[in-house]
Amino acid sequence: MKFIRLFTLITLFISCSNNVEEKKSISFSEKNYDEAFQLIEYWLNAQKDYENLPGLTAMVGNEDGVIWSEAFGMASDTNMMSIENTFSICSISKLFTSIAIMKLVEEQKINLNDPIDKLLPWFDLKQQFKNSPPLTIKSILTHSSGLPRESNHPYWSWPDFPFPTKDEVVKDLKNQEMLYPSSKYYQYSNLGLSLLGYVIEEVSGESFDDYVTKNILDPLTMDNTKTYMSNEEYGGVLSVGYSSIKRNRNREKVNFFNAEGIRAAAGFTSNVEDLAKFAAWQIQLLKSLEKNIISSETLKEMHKVNWDDELTSVTRGLGFGVYNLNGETFVGHGGSCPGYRSQLYLSPDTGISYSVLINSSGTNPGRYIQGIHRILKKVTKKKETLSNKFKEMEGVYSAQPWGSETYIQSWGNYLALLDIPSNSPDLTLYKMIKKDVFKRILKNGELGEKLEILRDEKKLIIGFKSHQNIYSKLE
Repeated sequence: MKFIRLFTLITLFISCSNNVEEKKSISFSEKNYDEAFQLIEYWLNAQKDYENLPGLTAMVGNEDGVIWSEAFGMASDTNMMSIENTFSICSISKLFTSIAIMKLVEEQKINLNDPIDKLLPWFDLKQQFKNSPPLTIKSILTHSSGLPRESNHPYWSWPDFPFPTKDEVVKDLKNQEMLYPSSKYYQYSNLGLSLLGYVIEEVSGESFDDYVTKNILDPLTMDNTKTYMSNEEYGGVLSVGYSSIKRNRNREKVNFFNAEGIRAAAGFTSNVEDLAKFAAWQIQLLKSLEKNIISSETLKEMHKVNWDDELTSVTRGLGFGVYNLNGETFVGHGGSCPGYRSQLYLSPDTGISYSVLINSSGTNPGRYIQGIHRILKKVTKKKETLSNKFKEMEGVYSAQPWGSETYIQSWGNYLALLDIPSNSPDLTLYKMIKKDVFKRILKNGELGEKLEILRDEKKLIIGFKSHQNIYSKLE
């Protein structure tokens, strides 16, 4: 929603972007984030409604685990979403597979430069490029292998999602061929990471599920994370997935599925609390000299750009995506399975992590993470400072017909206005001049137009006035 005071759109843009100078660091030990999390909760809940999402969960974490987490909406037609609810995390599964591979590399049981057909002798996918370099473990981890994106099965197809077994994937390899020469282009490949799951089984002598659970999930006490979708938990702790939005604004329940032979690439389920543990382990390991599952140096190598694709500008580590978000480096992965979207980001430099899990297709959890990060970076309030100085004025005000709503909240010594809905939450800050009168703070710190709080004869707040126009308080 755009908070319009009958100005031109250009004037509006300037108004929404003018704030006092913000400090860039996020320090949970030095600053008071109570108002920021209050704002984040209102914004996420509102965005859920405007996007007509069934539900979502979100977390902010650091090396100690969860700093903040919250659940919104519904996990199924009848159950409210809770922070314990699990979701298909789809391609975030690849991070666990990649760590398992790197553990085997550290143990010198395999080498990153090993050709895949050395480790999987039955591998018979056609190599149509005579001068192609070998198809290696490393090229699969960086998605530069040249393999096709999928195995030879239509498992992403509505409505039944017929995922193949491992035997079916292997049997049909002979009917596929390389898409590109190896180590030439970026091509994301679920088939590639599925093959790495099979490598783990061949080399370890254990099932993929057992190896990952014993060597990664159990040591990190990720008790709510599984390598599969549990039919017994579906509709209970495992949230129900819903489709992309239809023209009538509804979303349809998606049929239950299991990734079967593709599970190493897309089969896991988890919740934000477990993903916070997973991120915290990485943040701690980066600072440590002691090995924990893998060594710090190996994890650093996984986080480092190992493939920079000149055609797409995609940068990949070993298993990890490497993202430049407004000049800051994050690593992690996203997931998109039928009825679910997920995202995990962590900053190796600052030690902060984020995850958003949504039980719906056709949405963008990464956008929500960037919004959360944007809000947290604006905090300048010291740890000991009291919150909600202007609590009486906080709430929702109508911005019709120009937009939907404006949310007003205390922000330290200022009053903050947030236009809802907003994919990129920008706060407009106002400084109190006298009782019930505020002025907008310009980027240079000077004061702009006036905002006046309106009250009835009983002194109750009924709205505010800005540029001579009145906006009624809704709640």
